[in-house]
Amino acid sequence: MLCSTCRIRPPVTDDGRCLLCAGPAGAASPMPPPPAFIAPQQYLRSPEGLAKAVVVLLAVVAAADLLAVAAGLNTRRVIAAGVENDFAAYDEAEATLADNLYGSAGALQSLASLATAVVFIIWFRRVRLNAEVFDPSTQPMRPGWAVGAWFVPIANLVLPRRIAGGIWNASAQTNTDGSWRTVPATVMNLWWGFWVVSLITSQYAARRYWAAEQPQEILDTAGLVVATDAFDIVAAVFAVLFVRKLTRMQGERAALGMFPLAAQGAPGRDAWGRAH
Repeated sequence: MLCSTCRIRPPVTDDGRCLLCAGPAGAASPMPPPPAFIAPQQYLRSPEGLAKAVVVLLAVVAAADLLAVAAGLNTRRVIAAGVENDFAAYDEAEATLADNLYGSAGALQSLASLATAVVFIIWFRRVRLNAEVFDPSTQPMRPGWAVGAWFVPIANLVLPRRIAGGIWNASAQTNTDGSWRTVPATVMNLWWGFWVVSLITSQYAARRYWAAEQPQEILDTAGLVVATDAFDIVAAVFAVLFVRKLTRMQGERAALGMFPLAAQGAPGRDAWGRAH
């Protein structure tokens, strides 16, 4: 929340003014409000280019997951064949090839996920800063948390969703009479739910897989890892839907040209700032 007069500093008085605007008793009148459209980010910046990059990378993640599912099923088939005949006719070369393919698929998953995470967080920060321009009063946390929240253990299962909710509300279009219009957050909730479950189950499955020693244990945990990879594909699909929906909402919101600190006729979508 900002000073009701200057809209720059935090308020310290009961009437919502900052220390400078309130001033000591008998001081000069408070400074006049600054020009409209003042916020931590003073103009809108298009998230569309970043959104396209995130969507492409999420598609790569889904493809890597699909490859990992195929490699995992192949590894499970080889192990199951060995367990069935007590490894009497176990093909070492085939087993080595299956293991190498599975390892390569896992490495591809890691690289794709890392690249996607970096670009996604950059996009997330961009839409968060735009939300600060649209309506800072709906934001539960400071803009810097759009990046930092992802790196706080345990809290990163909750905080990013909280921030996303504030962005979602600020990015909703208004009704024709200027009142706020609620946009169902189903897509956002599905994205977050699937992502959290995928993150937790994949960590659990990976630990069990690497801890397995007996053939039957490896066989069982390989099936669990395959299931989590398939679940991650669904999470990636909902992430794509969320990114596209929120990006579209911000474009529609910007086209209205009405922001909390702007007068009628303020710059709309045609005045997107540079996308850097």
